[in-house]
Order: sequence, then structure tokens, then C-alpha cells
Amino acid sequence: MATAADTKVGKVIQVIGPVIDVEFEGGHLPNIYNAVRVVGTLQTGEKIDIVCEVEQHLGEGRVRTVAMKPTDGLQRGMDVQDPGAAISVPVGPRRSAAC
Repeated sequence: MATAADTKVGKVIQVIGPVIDVEFEGGHLPNIYNAVRVVGTLQTGEKIDIVCEVEQHLGEGRVRTVAMKPTDGLQRGMDVQDPGAAISVPVGPRRSAAC
């Protein structure tokens, strides 16, 4: 996983349902299947934190992503962070007594 200093930041440029197009500056393109995270705060004060997966390179520093949860309230111009890794889910032995 990348450190905070290595995290690249882009901007949302288009939202169509679960599909989000993101633009990064400086020629940076996250790898296909990497996770990117849309973060921000709506005018209502509600915090947005949506994990997306990069599906396509569009060129000119743009990528097409698919959101892993609803995109309600998402707006163009919101920050998108690229941590430089794929989506990950913690796994391990079950700790529940009901196993």
C-alpha cells in the first residue's frame, strides 16, 4: 500500500450511475483493477467515501471506474485518491463462537 506522500489525487469529471470518470494530472494513470477512493463532504455536511475500481484507461490522464456503493450526491470536482493498490478485504480465522 502506498504512503500518504505517494497517494496521487485526481478529480471526478463525470458520474453516470455507478460509472465515475476521473482525471489525474501529470500523466498519472492508476493501473487497471486498482482501487481509487472518492472523498469529500456534501453541502448538507454528509461525508462521502466511495471505493471504486479502475476498469478502463481513457487517455489524457483519465480513467473510467465503477463504484462499489451508490453514488448518490457525488459531484464533479470531488477529490479522488489513488493509493496504488487493488481493492482488498481483510481475511482470517473466524472469531465468532457460532463457527
